[in-house]
Amino acid sequence: MYMDKRTFLRNVSLAGLGSIAALTPLSRLAAAMPPQLPKDGSKEAFWAAVRNGYKLTPEFINLENGFYCIMPQEILAKYESHIREVNMEGAHYMRTVQATNKKAAAAKLAQLAGCAADELIITRNTTESLDMIISGMDWKEGDEAVMAHQDYGAMLDMFKQVARRHGVVNKLVSVPQDPESDEEIVRLYANAITPRTRLLMVSHMINITGQILPIRKICDMAHSRGVQVMVDGAHALAHIQFAIRDLHCDYYGASLHKWLSVPLGAGMLYVRKDHIGRIWPLFAEEGREKNDILRLNHTGTHPPATDLTIADAMNYYHSIGAHRKEERLRYLRNYWVNKVLDLPGLVLNSPRNPMRSCAIANVGVTGMRPADLATTLLQRYKIYTVAIDNKAAGVHGVRITPNIYTSTAELDELVRALRELAA
Repeated sequence: MYMDKRTFLRNVSLAGLGSIAALTPLSRLAAAMPPQLPKDGSKEAFWAAVRNGYKLTPEFINLENGFYCIMPQEILAKYESHIREVNMEGAHYMRTVQATNKKAAAAKLAQLAGCAADELIITRNTTESLDMIISGMDWKEGDEAVMAHQDYGAMLDMFKQVARRHGVVNKLVSVPQDPESDEEIVRLYANAITPRTRLLMVSHMINITGQILPIRKICDMAHSRGVQVMVDGAHALAHIQFAIRDLHCDYYGASLHKWLSVPLGAGMLYVRKDHIGRIWPLFAEEGREKNDILRLNHTGTHPPATDLTIADAMNYYHSIGAHRKEERLRYLRNYWVNKVLDLPGLVLNSPRNPMRSCAIANVGVTGMRPADLATTLLQRYKIYTVAIDNKAAGVHGVRITPNIYTSTAELDELVRALRELAA
């Protein structure tokens, strides 16, 4: 006999979407700590407790968290439980409470992202979110779009496709690694805008270098010239603190399986309310009002346990504390960067100003191909990174991305390896 809808909703949905009722050991520890951890042994004790909540491979030091931030055991256990519960209900779950639960998860996510619930949908990743906007605009031949060489390849590819398909003219700029001021970056984008420009894409955090861009200033400038702005926030959500409403952007996409540590295959898309009706969906969805954002959310059958786990991941994030997390990630980045910053033979491909980045940085060894550097770090030093060899952006090195479970002892191993390789 199957479980009735109301009972199942109470057992599954409310357990995942409510506040933290039964505090985990980490939650209790976090609750006892001030928002800004003191500069004494208790700070490292806190992060050691966080690390203990992860099951980490002994095969290598993982410094490639930019692609996918693995789940701590606390979230993983919730995910496995949701899989079992949905599997037990089968089609009954899919046909009764799936949509209700996903809508509730999206509403909770909107609170975290800082926007209205009716302006946000859960997607599969940033690429799906932003490609939907790029391909879904009603382009006319001769329209122009502005973007940067440092932007993510999947979105640049979609702009190339609309150029071939609709005659759109793409104009690319190159973002300076160490700008003198925010205004230098704003002017760079402003100078690329013409009366035919319809859309400007900008990265909140550049994926290959970790550089954080002044989004609100760019958006205000573009709007003053009648241009909409789409923000690639793949690496920013749950990494640095912000609210979408404060950015003044028109569209914002992010991947939840990165810094929010949701299972693979979860993203989000924000569309400003008055733009929703102007976007063509990725897949057709009839029967909804034109300004209903769920019109853009039809992708067919997908794993609902991932949607349920979004709320669990948000609970975990809140137990850590947004301020604590951002502070720790920036500390870890600066910990290793400051030890090698001016070392002969090394090239830092990221901003020197510590406030223009957070966890992500990129480093190269003079005369060494990025692929060879990444291979050597893994094979000789058991450190996993990712090679970045982007000629157009002028970035040649490996991306180093620690997470909150990363220890300073692991970063000391990275520093030792870089010093030896630079010599």
